[in-house]
Amino acid sequence: MIRWPRCWNYSLQARVLTLSAGPFGPIWAYQTRFMPITPQQFTAFEGAVNRLAAEAILAHVGRDDGMVPVYSLLGEMRELVADDPLLPKSIATIQAEVELSLDQAKPFTETLLGRLHELIEWLQQSLETLRFGGALSAWTPKGAPAGTQPAADVAAPKPAPGKGDELMDLKLEGNLELLTEFHAEVVDHLQQIEAALLLLDQQADDPEALNSIFRSFHTIKGNAGFLGLVPMHTLAHEVESLLDLARTKKIRLNSVIITEILRSRDTLHSLTKQVGVALEQGKLPSEVIPVSHLILSVKKLAEEARGATVVPFAIPAESAASRRPDPVAPSAVNATKSEASPVVPKPVAVPAPSPAPAASATPTFAGAGDKPAASGHTIRVNTEKLDSLMDVVGELVIVQSQILETTRSLGIEGSPLQRNVSQLGRITKELQHTAMALRMIPIKPTFQKMERLVRDLARSCVKKVVFSTTGEDTELDRTVVEEIADPLVHMVRNALDHGLEAAADRVAAGKPESGTVHLSAYHQGSNIVIELRDDGRGINPDNILRKAVEKGLVAPNASLSREEIFNLIFAPGFSTAEKVTAVSGRGVGMDVVKRNIEKLRGKIEIESEVGRGSVFKIKLPLTMAIIDGLVVRVGQDRFILPATSVQMALRPAQSAISTVQGTGEVIELRGRILPLHRLHRRFNIPADVQNPWEGIVIIMEHTGRTSALLVDEMISKQEVVIKNLGAFMKGLPGVAGGAILGDGNIALILDPASLMQAA
Repeated sequence: MIRWPRCWNYSLQARVLTLSAGPFGPIWAYQTRFMPITPQQFTAFEGAVNRLAAEAILAHVGRDDGMVPVYSLLGEMRELVADDPLLPKSIATIQAEVELSLDQAKPFTETLLGRLHELIEWLQQSLETLRFGGALSAWTPKGAPAGTQPAADVAAPKPAPGKGDELMDLKLEGNLELLTEFHAEVVDHLQQIEAALLLLDQQADDPEALNSIFRSFHTIKGNAGFLGLVPMHTLAHEVESLLDLARTKKIRLNSVIITEILRSRDTLHSLTKQVGVALEQGKLPSEVIPVSHLILSVKKLAEEARGATVVPFAIPAESAASRRPDPVAPSAVNATKSEASPVVPKPVAVPAPSPAPAASATPTFAGAGDKPAASGHTIRVNTEKLDSLMDVVGELVIVQSQILETTRSLGIEGSPLQRNVSQLGRITKELQHTAMALRMIPIKPTFQKMERLVRDLARSCVKKVVFSTTGEDTELDRTVVEEIADPLVHMVRNALDHGLEAAADRVAAGKPESGTVHLSAYHQGSNIVIELRDDGRGINPDNILRKAVEKGLVAPNASLSREEIFNLIFAPGFSTAEKVTAVSGRGVGMDVVKRNIEKLRGKIEIESEVGRGSVFKIKLPLTMAIIDGLVVRVGQDRFILPATSVQMALRPAQSAISTVQGTGEVIELRGRILPLHRLHRRFNIPADVQNPWEGIVIIMEHTGRTSALLVDEMISKQEVVIKNLGAFMKGLPGVAGGAILGDGNIALILDPASLMQAA
């Protein structure tokens, strides 16, 4: 007898139900007159919920990054379950709030983000309830008055908490040191787990990756059990049992099982974040993160894999989807290399996680089979201490520069004082570079997140993708690594949705069925370059220019270079997409990319050829603490221009300067006409030079555009330590910070992009 989940059973009038054998195993064929939620809709809906959860993780209070994708996903989810009596109404409640924030150009608030997380939790619980034939209960936001929620046609009581669904009791006072060490180690283990799982998704028989994952879950289970963290201990134990079956060759991992383990890993990550918040803020967990649905799913997958039987539709939806033919992406669960997974990451070696010893005397946790970490190799240091060290080194650099200036003013050549000052300069320089190196961390964890994102997006877009990375060990400043994640998410999303064609279109164009996306990082001079390359359809400059003219961004008769046309895609609200999807299409993503990269004092370059693909290059400074600057003077004031934005400095000829009515002053430079801005007018200060041909013109490049800036004098080029100007001058257009020069004077560090925009 076939057992159907209730969500597919009510109002269902089945006419034909047969079982036949095909090239991909048993096929369930059925015909229905009416089915509110079909298996295909359920699978698509589950994928949308998972993508919504990912967007919610990236969202932050006070920022609008991700709000448009969230709105689109909510709309897509409503359409997928439009015939369901309960789900669309609950989703519409939050979608209306998100839409209101978009209309009013407001960022995420704590309340909105909290309600979004509540909805996601309810949707995930509802998916598991429907999957196993249960009845839904209405979603009631916390603190909402009675009667404010949509009435549910299926008024069943909310299921009782399952095994492991309880609040974690951290016992902070007695376990503070142990929890600190535990939290740091779990973060490392979860990172290793995700990397190894993505490898196993393509190489299911890789023993090294499998053993690495098993040891990590075993260690988390043991340490969580020791500390009494029941949800983490219970979930890790069930996943460990499933992995043990794979290690002993009793089951074989496939894409469905790996997806479920990834979901378990994500839940452990959420639980770990609760521990981190408690350690940083002293705020104990107040929300129960459910794990029972994952435990039930993991157990069921283990039973099915051991029994090697086909159970129709009563199993998780994605598992069912992988057992029936798909007209777009056929799959074979028992194939040597699973066709269900369209993402093919580049094989990488996954080392077994080895916990690093703490700086304190706190005992280090160790899992079975783990080798004890060698003392003295690594040490964990609070990032606040590193930032404090960098500040002190910066002050030392300033004092050293002041002493050097004093020595020069005395004019004593070859004196012991001058030799000592030179030696101090060498030591200070070495100490500065060492302190900077302490802030540097590899970009590998960020690349790993992109690999996971590609895997999930490829499934939702139904595209086959070969994803590879190089330069994962390239190190960047910790601040840069943290801030670059959001731009990369938007760029990877666009590469898959807009860049890569569907498999049929690629074959018709003579390309391989699987598209390729390559992410790399490498050094280039004093910068780090992060490059995203795809072999998709490329960017058509004619389409961009036509859309820009339609939107009024460019005059119909404007003559733009290829580079200037490509830079139009960073304009707010600009998009060439014919329709808005859950992945992209509203023209917000690339605007966010540009804004975040400029905030990091970086720039982005685009190379593209129609039909061949595109290359996006992000150029970033090695560190955010120190900058190579060009010191210029205007009147009695000095300013610093970032060297990365300066192309050249020159004293122009009088004939090169002219005035265009309605535009202002311009300068002719090698056949190009550039706008000329006077720095003293921007800050309303007196200048010594009134005629441009008597001063110095600095040619600057910012966001693909070139401008000229008039100053009185160019003084020197030097490294300066960036100082925060404080809340009073925060957000001042044209100013990025301040610096103390060698003579003790303060100079403003200019931000060319906002300076020219304001001008």
